[in-house]
Amino acid sequence: MRKYLLVVFLFGLNQSNWAQVLKYSNEFLNIGVGARAMGMAGSVVASTKDVTASYWNASGLAQLKDNIQITAMHNEQFAGIANHDFGSVAFKLSEKSAGAISFIRLGVDGIPNTLYLMQDGQINHSLIRSFSAVDYAFMGSYATQTKWDGLDLGANVKIIRRVVGDFGGAWGFGIDLSASYKMNDWEFAFVGRDITTTFNAWSYKMSEADKQQLLATGNNIPKGGLELTLPRFTLGMARKFNIRQSKFTVLPELNLDLTTDGQRNVLVSSKYVNLDPRMGVEFGYNDLIFLRGGYGTLQRVIDFTGNKTLNGMPSVGLGIQLKNLAIDYALSNAFNQGLIGMSNVVSLRLSINRKS
Repeated sequence: MRKYLLVVFLFGLNQSNWAQVLKYSNEFLNIGVGARAMGMAGSVVASTKDVTASYWNASGLAQLKDNIQITAMHNEQFAGIANHDFGSVAFKLSEKSAGAISFIRLGVDGIPNTLYLMQDGQINHSLIRSFSAVDYAFMGSYATQTKWDGLDLGANVKIIRRVVGDFGGAWGFGIDLSASYKMNDWEFAFVGRDITTTFNAWSYKMSEADKQQLLATGNNIPKGGLELTLPRFTLGMARKFNIRQSKFTVLPELNLDLTTDGQRNVLVSSKYVNLDPRMGVEFGYNDLIFLRGGYGTLQRVIDFTGNKTLNGMPSVGLGIQLKNLAIDYALSNAFNQGLIGMSNVVSLRLSINRKS
């Protein structure tokens, strides 16, 4: 009968008129974008210098090689139940600065609305309707090189729209800040997401019949409120190696996520700060073909015997660079939880340059 308890999912989001700091708030913005990044378990904040830096580390846009880059990604999660899409356009503003406009959508469509499932004490499946729960984010990015050699700075301004059928929705606003620094062949990065504390202002629109039905089924009537997303930080370090002066390269990267929204089940867990490492590596040949792998999302899992084991999420990926077009594929959560746990990610990147 759990599939009929959908009302709890819909209206348990916010029950207070007061501002609330919620763990995993706006978590759809932390899934990651781009098949290259997903193939490396999201461990890319230091090495990303293309259009996807608009998401991972805006300061990386300052090293954009092309006049314009356009990317699009489609990601099917949980065997296609959730569709995750990303699109971005990045463009040079000058020799030392660049900007980008980006869009993210995560949606679950065809959710049964079982609010009026019961009629005269009997289940009536003909009364079931469907709706969608969709999260959107619109981002504007800016990056610039500084007068200090090797140091780039960047920022994101993001507008968030979250919609749950015709019942409720929220508007939000937030700012991200980031910095990149190159020292010799080493790349270092710092990303501060929701640096000013992002907010979502929720409101609900329900008919009197809906309210009466909620009360009759033992549910609360949802009230509008303010949902706050606390800052999270990511540190990154990467270096690209040429293998014995050949056409083969290897680029390993290590990222460390620090969250401040409450205790999480991660490698280092506390009430104040949680530390979650991610690792990725990219093997390349002649800047043409790339093979990627990564491991992250480390959690302590209790098995049926009561023993705790450290479990993570592996990923693999493949990329091809065809002159101005890059095609990337990733399989996230590979070899781990069966088909239902896998995410298939496909992304394209097109480079456009002015003719000389």
